[in-house]
Amino acid sequence: MVLLSATGDEESCTKPLGRSSVFYYGVGHMLNDITSACWFTYLLVFLTDIGLSPRDAAIVMLSGQVADAFTTIFAGELIDRFGHFKIWHAAGSILVAVSFSSVFGGCLPCKIFGTNSLAMQTVGYSIFSAIFNVGWAAAQVSHMSMVNCITLNPTSRVVLTSCRNAFTMVANLSLYAVALAIFSVSKSRTHIDIENQYRWIAYLSIFLGCCFVVIFLFGTKEPRKQEIPGKGHQRISWAYWFKKVLYYQVALVYMLTRLVTNVSQALLAFYVINDLQMGQSSKAVVPAIIYICSFVVSVILQEMTWTGQRLKIFFTAGSVLWIFSGAGILILPKSMHNIMYLISIAIGVANALMTVTCISMQSFLVGEDIDGCGIVYGALSFLDKISCGIALYVLESYQDSSSSLQGCHSITGCLSLTRYGLGLVPACCAFIGVIVTYTMDLQTTSKILIEPLLA
Repeated sequence: MVLLSATGDEESCTKPLGRSSVFYYGVGHMLNDITSACWFTYLLVFLTDIGLSPRDAAIVMLSGQVADAFTTIFAGELIDRFGHFKIWHAAGSILVAVSFSSVFGGCLPCKIFGTNSLAMQTVGYSIFSAIFNVGWAAAQVSHMSMVNCITLNPTSRVVLTSCRNAFTMVANLSLYAVALAIFSVSKSRTHIDIENQYRWIAYLSIFLGCCFVVIFLFGTKEPRKQEIPGKGHQRISWAYWFKKVLYYQVALVYMLTRLVTNVSQALLAFYVINDLQMGQSSKAVVPAIIYICSFVVSVILQEMTWTGQRLKIFFTAGSVLWIFSGAGILILPKSMHNIMYLISIAIGVANALMTVTCISMQSFLVGEDIDGCGIVYGALSFLDKISCGIALYVLESYQDSSSSLQGCHSITGCLSLTRYGLGLVPACCAFIGVIVTYTMDLQTTSKILIEPLLA
C-alpha cells in the first residue's frame, strides 16, 4: 500500500502544507540532533581527556557508527513493511534518552566489574555507544521517511526538509549554549570533573530534546495506508532502486555531504584548542557561529522556489565555500586565530546549502514511489554511518603519530594531522560531490516547484 497522511483524497495530499504542520514535523528530530551534535563535537575530546588513547576513542565511535548503520537498514525495511512511523520514532527516542547519559556519564561496566582498566573502559563505552546509536537510527529513519508520506506536494517536501534542517541548527545551538555555560561555570581539573561536565551536558540535552519530541508526537498525524488513484499497490523492492542510476548518484552525494559535516564537526574542537590554541570556550563558540549561520540560511531557503537545476547550483555554491574554507584552515597560523570566526561563518553557510539541497535530492529520487522510501533512507543512512565511522577511525588512529605542535612558527602555522583532516577531507568530499551532482538528471524526476512553500 501507499502511505499518505489522513487527508481524504489525492488533492489534499498535493496542496501546500500549513505552517503548523511543517513546525510540528520540523521539531521531531530535535532530540536526535542535539545528542548527535554532542556525539560528533565532544565524544572524541571527552574520551581522550579522561585518559583513553585516540585509537581507543576512535573504536568507541566506530562501534556506535556501525550499530547505527545496520539499524538503519533493518529499520527502513520494517518501516516499509509495517508502517507505524510514530511508534518507531517514540521507541527510538526513549532508547536515546535512556542510553545517552551513560555514554558521557562514566563507565558503568567498570563499576559493575570493579575495574577501571583502559580495556574495560573501551568496552563499556562502546556498548552504550552502540545502544545509543540503535535508538538514534530508529528515530532518524522513521522521521526522514515521513517526508514523502506526509505530502505528495514536491515544494512542501523541500519545505519540510528545510524546516527540519533549521531545527537541527536550533538543536546544535542549544547544545553549544549549554556547553558554554557548563564549561564557564565548572572547571575540569580531574577525570571526575570532566565526567561531571559532560554528564550535565547530556542530562540537559536529553531534557530539552524530549520536550520537542513530545510536541512532535502530539502535533503530527500518523501517516496511514491510503490508496492513490492510478497507482499500484505492490510494495517496491530493493531491486527497483538498484536499477536507477539516480539512486547511486544521490547516495554518493549524500554520503559525501555527511562526511563533510560530520568529519569537520568531530575535528573542530581539536583544531581550535590544539592547533590554534584558542580558549576552552572556543569549543562552544566556534561551532555555535557555524550553526547560527546555517540556521539563517536554512530559513531563507524555505522561501524559495525550486527546480532540479537550482538544487545543483546551490549545492555547488556550498561546496565551493567549503573548498575555500578548507584552504583557509590549512594555512591559518595560530597568531591569527581570530580569522577562524570568519571561516566559521563560511562553513555554516556551506553546510546549510549542501545539507538542504542534498536531502532534497532524496525526495526527488523517491518522487511518488513512497512505498519504498524507508528502504531508500535506510540504505543512504547506512552509507553515511559506515563512511563517517571509518573516516574518523582512520584519522584518530594516526593522531598519536601526528607532528608535535611545540616550537611551530606562529606565522606559517603547523600542519598537524587534525589540520590536514579538517582542511582536506571535507574540501575533497565537497569537490567530488559537485562533479557527481552535475551528472544527475533531476529534471526527469521533478517538475518546477512554483507553488508557495507554505500555505
